[in-house]
Amino acid sequence: MGVITKIVNWSRLKSPWILHFNTGACNGCDIEIIASLTPRYDLERFGVVLKGTPRHADILLCSGPVTKQVECRLIRIYEQMLEPKFVVAVGTCSCTGGVFSGCYNVDGGINSVLPVSAYIPGCPASPKAIIDGVVKLLKSLEEEPGAKKK
Repeated sequence: MGVITKIVNWSRLKSPWILHFNTGACNGCDIEIIASLTPRYDLERFGVVLKGTPRHADILLCSGPVTKQVECRLIRIYEQMLEPKFVVAVGTCSCTGGVFSGCYNVDGGINSVLPVSAYIPGCPASPKAIIDGVVKLLKSLEEEPGAKKK
């Protein structure tokens, strides 16, 4: 592994940028994701910054089940992200489909469309759980030297 590759991997682990995408949730998890970024919980102390464009994001935080309407949009956003990219499913609905599982327009959790790197269960997932999940994802990436996940 070259020096440049090591520097790029180090910088991505020390300052991951996230993109939050709601696939049709009840907004309970969305409120908790935003709360985890406020000074009270301060997810930014780990270098995490919320970005508004997928081209700058390393981690895609998804909340809500995958519906037939949003499936193509979710795939398009995922494809716009640069490698290595990671997906985090926040809340029961994004993990398994939750209470919406079995509905006529719901395909299921995020893993039915995208490869998920970390699951954060809860209805809604608490800010502490969201912080813990993101930190565990970053720790697992540090333990795999040079490994790139899709």
